[in-house]
Amino acid sequence: MKKFGFLALLLLLLVLVHPGTGYAGSAETHINLDGNDLKISKEAQVQIVNGSVMVPLRLVTEQLGYTVKWDNVTKTATIEQKGTTLKLIVNNAMAEASGKQVKLDNPPFLSGNTTLVPLRFVGEQTGTTVGWDNVTKTVYLTSPVPEIGGSDPEITVPDTSVTAPSDNGSNGNTATDGNSSAAVTNLSFVDNKLIVAVNGSVTPNVFTMTDKDRIVVDLPNTSFGDSFHQNLSVGKNQSGQLTITEYPNVSTIRYSLFSSSPSTIRIVIDLNSANNYSVTNANDGLIIVDLNGTSTTPPATTVPEVPVTTPPPSTGNTDKKIIVIDAGHGGKDPGTGSNRKEKDFTLPTALKIAELLKKEPNIEVVLTRSDDTYPTLQDRSNLANKVKADLFISVHANSIPVGSKSNPSGTETYYTRKDSLLFAQTVHKYLTVATGLQDRGVRQANYHVTRETKMPAILLECGYLSNTKDEGLLFTVDVQNRIAEAVVLGIKEYLGR
Repeated sequence: MKKFGFLALLLLLLVLVHPGTGYAGSAETHINLDGNDLKISKEAQVQIVNGSVMVPLRLVTEQLGYTVKWDNVTKTATIEQKGTTLKLIVNNAMAEASGKQVKLDNPPFLSGNTTLVPLRFVGEQTGTTVGWDNVTKTVYLTSPVPEIGGSDPEITVPDTSVTAPSDNGSNGNTATDGNSSAAVTNLSFVDNKLIVAVNGSVTPNVFTMTDKDRIVVDLPNTSFGDSFHQNLSVGKNQSGQLTITEYPNVSTIRYSLFSSSPSTIRIVIDLNSANNYSVTNANDGLIIVDLNGTSTTPPATTVPEVPVTTPPPSTGNTDKKIIVIDAGHGGKDPGTGSNRKEKDFTLPTALKIAELLKKEPNIEVVLTRSDDTYPTLQDRSNLANKVKADLFISVHANSIPVGSKSNPSGTETYYTRKDSLLFAQTVHKYLTVATGLQDRGVRQANYHVTRETKMPAILLECGYLSNTKDEGLLFTVDVQNRIAEAVVLGIKEYLGR
C-alpha cells in the first residue's frame, strides 16, 4: 500500500465513529462500486464543494477491520494498524500520518451523521479507480487490488476454518515469469461455473474464505499467457476483474499474479453468501470450478467403471413408465455456442428421443418444451415431480471461452444424487458410441434439474460447440438420430426391458 495510504482509510472511518445531526440531501445521486449500485439514503447524497466531488464513505468502509478511537472533545479520529498511526480532525485540511503532516485538497466535514471527503483524494490515496458522471450524477468506484506484500487486513488474515494459505487477494506485479511452467490463456464464468483455460499441466489449490465469502483458486507455477492479455483486461499491477451480473450469488471474479517466486496466479470468486462447489481438472486444458457442486471436495477425475448390464431395483415390465425429456435452454436463453446456438441442437434432439419413446408401449413421454420457449429451471423440475416421472433426462451441449488455446472434444453425462448414478452410467455408455467423440466420463454436479427432481435424473453434454468438429457433428441429422437411439437404448436397459 502507498505511503500515507491509511490516511484515506482514516477519513473513511470517520463516518463510522462520529455522531451528527440530521441532513437533508439535494438532488438524488448514485454510487457504483465494482459494477454494483450502492444504496444511498436521502441524508447521504454526493455533494459538489468548491468544484470537488465529496462522497459519503460509510458505503465503502464499513467492512474494513481497523482499530479506531474517537475523541468527541477534540473531534479527532485515530486509527492504528500494525504500528501505523493516523489522526484526522474534522474541518481541518491537515492530517497526521505517523507523525508527518499531510495536506488535504478539501477538509472532511460532517453532514448530519455522515462524513464526506473528496472523491479524488480517495482515489489517489487508496489506489481506487474513480470517476464522476455529471449527467447521471453517478460516482464510479473500482476497488484496487493490493500489491504483493500488501498489508490490507481484509485479505491477509487466513481463514482458520480451512488448512490453506492466507487470502491476500488477487494481487501481483508481473505478467510472465521465467519460473512458470504453464500459462493461463483465458477465463470466464458461464452456467454458474468458473472456467479457466490453461496451456500446460496445472494442479490447482482451491479453498474457501469465510470471513467474507470467497472461493480462492491458486494456480502454482503459472503466469498470464499472451492470449490472456488479448482476451481480458489486465491493469498496470497485472491484475483485473470481471463483474458478474447474471448470477445473484457471485459479484466479481478477481485475478492477478499472487506470487512471483514461485510464479502463481490467484483467482478469487467474490460471493454474496457461502456457496458449495466442486472442481474438475482432467488435465485437458480446462480447470472448472462448478458452483452447482454438492461439496468442496474435488470429484475424482477418473471415469467410473460402467457395470455389466444390471437392471435397477424392481421396476417391473408391466407398469407404464413416465419419462420426462428436457431440451435445455430455449427462447430467450440460447445456451452456449458462437455460430450455432445450443438451443437449436437440444430441441430437435429431444424431439427425436420423444418420437422413439412414443413407439414403446409401456412408456409415456413428457416434454418440458416442444418449441422455442424458455421454461425456467424450476418449471422443468416441478413438471417432472408433478407428473411423478420415473426418469428425467436433460439434453445439452458444452463449450469453452472464446480465445482459449485448449480445444476439448467429447461427451459427458452428469448426475447429482447417488440414486441417479447407475442411470447415468447406463445411458452414457451408449451415448459415447453414438457421438463417436472422446469419452469424458460420468461426472457428479449439483445442477438444479438433476438435484430438485425426485426421480433418477441425468444431464447429457453431448459434445463441445466450441470445437468445430463436435459442432459439425452435433448439427447433423444423422448424429442427432444416433443420440436419440442411444438414449432410448440406455433407458430400456435401465428399466430392464
